Amino acid sequence: MTDSISPANKLGTIYGIGLGPGDPELLTLKGYRILRSVPIIVYPKSPDGRCISRSIVAEYLQSHQLEIPMILPFKPGESSQPGYQKVADELAIHLANGQDVAVLCEGDPFFFGTFMYLYNRLSDRFPAEVIPGVSSIMASADMLGIPLTYRNDVFMAITGTLDAEVIRDRLALADAAVIMKLGRNFVKVYGVLEELGLLDRAKYIERSTMKDQKIIPIREVDPTQVPYFAMIVIPSQWKWREG
Repeated sequence: MTDSISPANKLGTIYGIGLGPGDPELLTLKGYRILRSVPIIVYPKSPDGRCISRSIVAEYLQSHQLEIPMILPFKPGESSQPGYQKVADELAIHLANGQDVAVLCEGDPFFFGTFMYLYNRLSDRFPAEVIPGVSSIMASADMLGIPLTYRNDVFMAITGTLDAEVIRDRLALADAAVIMKLGRNFVKVYGVLEELGLLDRAKYIERSTMKDQKIIPIREVDPTQVPYFAMIVIPSQWKWREG
């Protein structure tokens, strides 16, 4: 194994670059600098060829960079962990040879980000740095034009994949909330919001900041057309005029 290590024994750094919610201009200056400087780019890719993270920064990539797609299933009941392990083993060779690697991650790398699973496998052996990204939560509230929280509000981020009872219990504790990962879970989530009397406050947005962004009144949403990148925002009820 020592023959494969760079002569100077300098290890490469693995970077997790937060790309933001979809608008290429929301990539940070630091993220852009590192993206342009590393020799190896890694990004998740679904078995059907979809690769949203790469599409966000496609215009910034360079022809001489080595691209390594992570083929991950992203299907209920299928574990992505073997795929992460395979890529981690491959990246370990490049990092041991002193090559820096950038992993593209939509939103922020440490907020439901795919980068976390590589970080957990590699950061104890190689230098690692996380470049924060604009979260889709903040971007969605901004695109909707509704302040998300005020003063001492309790805020909660909830995934639509949870059981209805769990979603109901969590919402009961929050002054403001967002519900992510909708897709096929929309009907279940809608039922909980209706039961709790939250439909009048709830706002629906999909593909926030992307070219095909849509803001639809929640009662008019077609449940069969809700994508994974959709979010329900339940803003604070506090009014600034109240002091």
